[in-house]
Amino acid sequence: MAASTSQNGIQLLLAAEQEAQYIVNAARTAKQARLKQAKEEAEKEIAEFRAQMEAEFQRKVAESSGDSGANVKRLEQETEEKILHLNAEASRISHDVVSMLLRHVTTVKN
Repeated sequence: MAASTSQNGIQLLLAAEQEAQYIVNAARTAKQARLKQAKEEAEKEIAEFRAQMEAEFQRKVAESSGDSGANVKRLEQETEEKILHLNAEASRISHDVVSMLLRHVTTVKN
């Protein structure tokens, strides 16, 4: 009877070990499936974020390139106005500057 009880105990332990191995394998498989699913979700989110950032970048590029022509024209106009103003001022005071220079060059001081 002791041998039979011992044999039953060994069979019970083997069955429990097989069940534990099955549970571990099922958990491992579930974990791998969840990791794969998480990776796919992350890649999807990354692709969406990248597409969103690319669209925003393209919008900003389009805005800046569209405005650059207007900015160039505005800057050219402002530059031309400043040049005209400086030429007018130079013409207005050039006689006085020449007189002052001649007076200082021709005057002798002790």
